Formats: sequence, structure tokens, C-alpha cells
Amino acid sequence: MRLALAILMALHGIAHMVGFAGSWQLAASSDLPYKTTVLNGRLDLGDKGIRALGVLWVVAALAFVFVAAGAVLDAGWWAKAAVVTAVGSLALTLLELPAARIGLVLNLFLIAVLLLIQRFHWI
Repeated sequence: MRLALAILMALHGIAHMVGFAGSWQLAASSDLPYKTTVLNGRLDLGDKGIRALGVLWVVAALAFVFVAAGAVLDAGWWAKAAVVTAVGSLALTLLELPAARIGLVLNLFLIAVLLLIQRFHWI
């Protein structure tokens, strides 16, 4: 189970790079248009603000890969760090709804599983 979670978290972290690529205009397509707004267009962050948000997407990506490595190595801190990372990721996905709805569901799943793991000492 720990290895499966590690793979899921690493893949989720890699998927965060889409948020970075879009906000830094590194990739443009009809599926990933450049925009400076969040909260479904309700708040305009401007060019600098959306780039700052892009940096947070990279931080979340790196954090997920880091905690995935911790899970593989069975480091004592990985589950708690994964919850913190998933909560931060959840905040980012809430800003990008409805486009990030898959990430929202995945974060909620990860948080629930990680909290159960900690509560019942499953791993």
C-alpha cells in the first residue's frame, strides 16, 4: 500500500507541472489557455501574480515527489508531510476549479487515506 501511495503521489506531483507550464506560458493549447484569473475567473492576479501561483505549483510538485521518495524509503515523517502537501495542493486546486476537479478529488482521497493510515497505524 505504501508503494502504491508513493507512485500515486509522485504522479500527482508531476501533474502539478501543468499548473506551472500554463501560468508561465510554457505550453499553450485549447486545453491549457493562458489566463491570469483564478476562482473561475472571479479574481484577476495579473501576470506577476499568476507566475507566483505557478511557482507554488512547482513547490507542490516537488513536495509530492519528495514525500513519495520518503514513503518508498519508509521514512518516519513521510505520512505527516504527505498530509501537509496534499492540503496545500487542495488549496491550489480550489483556486483552479473547475479545471482542476480531478486534482481536487485526488487530494481529498489522499488526505483521507493518509489520515486513516496515521490514525490506525496501518503502515
